[in-house]
Amino acid sequence: MNMSEQATVAAPRVKPVETFRGDFTYSNSPEAIRRFPFPFHRDDYMYSVNIEPHDGTPPGSAYAPAFDIDEHYLSEMAERRTVLEEDPKRCQVLPYMMEAQWDTLELMMTSLAADYPEHFSLTCDGDTWTWENRLLDIRDTFTFKDADTLPLEPFEYITRQVQGDFTLHGQRNDMLYMDGGMVTCQADWSLDFDLGMNFYEWHGPVPRAHEMGVFERALKYLLTLKVGSPVRRLNWTMTVNPRMDTSPENYDKWGIDRATITPDNVGELAHLRVELQSLWRLPRSNAILFSIRCYLISMEELATVPKWARRLHRVLRDLPEDLADYKGFIGFRPTVLDYLARYDDGAATSPGGAPD
Repeated sequence: MNMSEQATVAAPRVKPVETFRGDFTYSNSPEAIRRFPFPFHRDDYMYSVNIEPHDGTPPGSAYAPAFDIDEHYLSEMAERRTVLEEDPKRCQVLPYMMEAQWDTLELMMTSLAADYPEHFSLTCDGDTWTWENRLLDIRDTFTFKDADTLPLEPFEYITRQVQGDFTLHGQRNDMLYMDGGMVTCQADWSLDFDLGMNFYEWHGPVPRAHEMGVFERALKYLLTLKVGSPVRRLNWTMTVNPRMDTSPENYDKWGIDRATITPDNVGELAHLRVELQSLWRLPRSNAILFSIRCYLISMEELATVPKWARRLHRVLRDLPEDLADYKGFIGFRPTVLDYLARYDDGAATSPGGAPD
């Protein structure tokens, strides 16, 4: 059986490798800017569950594929390899999650082959599977559910080939637990620290949301998540430089960045960081796969969409101080606001996050 007969999304133009550290050569093309998942649907912001079906809509957007592959694919895969070479603990899965590992591999391979047949293919002859990733020049034949026939454990093998971070969550006694993950581009949290924690424990640092009951509602919803009915939501922070790895383990490398913002460089250095988070119930293990796909856009790039510049100015201006601190930009908020203010002419903004 061939799993790559019909594409559901357009194949991306993949750029040569750019850097997320050192000289920071990462940038977005005009096409990438237009499909950026802008997270604000109105001119103010407050925490909410904001979960919707991950149903392949709207066409042509970053939301359409099961797992979005874009122009930064080669760059992000190179960054992942670098992070794992420096710290192999960024990929860990607890021993009893092997069934979930195979679930993840099957879901990602079948999804990528269906969405991007120009780049990926999967052929299955019973339990003998052949996987081809033409972007990374990978072609492997293996026996499904026999880990010895792959060069790495199944979860690490496939998540080294997909953009974004991924965590695995076992469900026991009406609770979700973080039982594994591939986490190399996280926003200031640690897989090694959170491994084994329950849903409330790993969300402990988030301000206001606990008092509002956001996580209680989210957990209740996720415990009933069905196979074949994935959901998604957006999360966001602000960061300095197009840096993927803002982990606690490497705070000494990126923490100083926040003190480098000036009126002259804020447009280039200050970035909106958005996570397109999708959640999948896995069929055999009953675990939940949590996909955290990170997108970065500089203030200069964002300002090329007038609606976004006006709206972001209003959102950041009116955000309570504790949330601004949690979102990572309390120290340089005045500089960012001064920059964005020049694009806010007071005009009304249309509903939704899409560009006008």
